[in-house]
Amino acid sequence: MIADWLRILRPAHWVKNLFVLAPLLFAQHLFDWRLWTLSAAAAGSFCLLSGGVYVFNDVLDAERDRLHPLKARRPVAAGRISSAQALVVAACLTGVALCVAFWLQTRFGAVCAGYLVLNVLYSLVLKRVAFIDVSIIATGFVLRVVGGALVIQVVISGWVVACTFFLACLLGFGKRRHELAGLGTASPLSRPALGGYSLGSLRWAERATAAVTVLAYLAYTIAPGTVAKFGGYQLVFTLPFPIFGIVRFLQLVESRRDKAPTEALVTDFPSTFNLAAWVIVVVIALY
Repeated sequence: MIADWLRILRPAHWVKNLFVLAPLLFAQHLFDWRLWTLSAAAAGSFCLLSGGVYVFNDVLDAERDRLHPLKARRPVAAGRISSAQALVVAACLTGVALCVAFWLQTRFGAVCAGYLVLNVLYSLVLKRVAFIDVSIIATGFVLRVVGGALVIQVVISGWVVACTFFLACLLGFGKRRHELAGLGTASPLSRPALGGYSLGSLRWAERATAAVTVLAYLAYTIAPGTVAKFGGYQLVFTLPFPIFGIVRFLQLVESRRDKAPTEALVTDFPSTFNLAAWVIVVVIALY
């Protein structure tokens, strides 16, 4: 039973909430332990909140998940956890998350409330619309970054926001292409939005968002505000890391069929090594 609850909460996906820590890094407060505490609490709030959203979404999707070769094993779809139990847990998780968020800071709490409303709308309606579904997911990543900036009271660059949005879109399009390729004609039954996609359109969407993500990151590294804040163009030298990470992700979309590329990315050694190296180089450049 414990394993089922852990599975439905998807703790492996909580790595997405590390985006809350991005403002801490780029605001040069990485070694300020008071702000670290605030950021960690904010990330924890998003973990509880996203966990509640995952549970709620599994209840809504239980019937459709039974048609998917992998999602049919989810505890609610498989009948190991009842819908009533799942909804109670989802309500408790989101309630605690919002209480903590508003306690940390009112504006951060408002961002978390907005994230919750957006995801409920996504679960009920918006996930059925091609391209809108991925945009909503990407907006959730932007809210994480904005929330992370608000809770430690720093200003976040518009280029960082843009880079976050398009990177999340790239991840979303890659996941959709993986699903479409794996399920074929049955894909709309498992995820209605897939009926509005084609493999060709998703490849073009991946290329476009990959290019825009790299350009947005480059623009941030050479923006006058960035150069003035950090005293030089040293961040430009970190550009190879996001390029490698994006190329590696696209390779995983093509080569991995056993799991979603976003899940494969977390356990892929070249990707995790590249991310760790990027963080180290950024820290050296900024600190």
